[in-house]
Amino acid sequence: MQEMKAAVVPAVNAPWELRDVPLPSPGPHQVLVRIHACGLCYTDALMAQGVLSYRPFPMVLGHEGVGEVVAVGDGVTARKVGDRVGLPITQKPCGRCEFCRERHPYSFVTANNCANPILTGVNVDGGQAEYVAADEEGTILLPDGIPYEYAAPTVCAGYTVWAALRRAAPKPDARVAILGIGGVGHLGVQFAKAAGYHVTAVTHSPDKHDLARELGADQVVSNGDELKAAGGADVMLHTSPHHETAVDALKGIRPWGKLVLMGISANDTFPLPALAMTSHSFQVIGSAHNSPEYLAEALNIVARGDVKPMIDVFPKEKVDEAYNRLLHGQLRFRGVITY
Repeated sequence: MQEMKAAVVPAVNAPWELRDVPLPSPGPHQVLVRIHACGLCYTDALMAQGVLSYRPFPMVLGHEGVGEVVAVGDGVTARKVGDRVGLPITQKPCGRCEFCRERHPYSFVTANNCANPILTGVNVDGGQAEYVAADEEGTILLPDGIPYEYAAPTVCAGYTVWAALRRAAPKPDARVAILGIGGVGHLGVQFAKAAGYHVTAVTHSPDKHDLARELGADQVVSNGDELKAAGGADVMLHTSPHHETAVDALKGIRPWGKLVLMGISANDTFPLPALAMTSHSFQVIGSAHNSPEYLAEALNIVARGDVKPMIDVFPKEKVDEAYNRLLHGQLRFRGVITY
């Protein structure tokens, strides 16, 4: 039996272990991808800690894997050996449930509404390994020139924030605020600026003010009052897991403005000020990847150099160190493991 190296999470809250595991083979309509890089996401931490539970331990996580197709199974038509691909979280819906009968595009909405989806790095093994076998439709072609290390965080974090901006559909002269300058937010500033909007970064961390300006923010504020004084925002992208900061920042949203939620937190309570929401006709929008064309757009924007993910790169032998740095907020801003 052929083997490969994979980062295995053996039990809840256990250290990640680099182990020898069986090498997968591609089944019908599947491709075998040689992983070159895989990003770390906070969702991985929630699963490793047992906060989110989709299958028993041990497991191999990773829904930001990117690499090269090295073999194809029977019936594959959309991919060929040598293709450079990414592996986003939604690999394949069941195709039979009520939701699937409506023929929605693959997205994280599919992941949460299909009766029996296949989710890379969630309910099947993911990209924290040297190889992954996945349905051909659960891959996306990478544009020429994008480094694997930049493509990996774009497959989830970049996809998340770009899809949220597209879902909000700001007018051409809109003012866009990015709440939280972390693993997702630092990309949000760059994507919003690349799209031509006036960008305000909202962060409580004074040490991130200069960085936010370097990333392209036209101005930086610390809270909702300062945002209002600086001219407000027509669209605010909430990228942080700390929801209380978003409630405060509503003070700075302009009439008919939109608050777009994408931050995931173990604490899912989000209290909204009803009077302000009603009297200013605010909209609150949930955003979860939305549609695969937005991932293709995000990858192309990164490939042409308009957005540059800030990453810490680790060899596979240091995967547990990278995971611990994620847990303790010591990454600036995305961790990427190379295989």
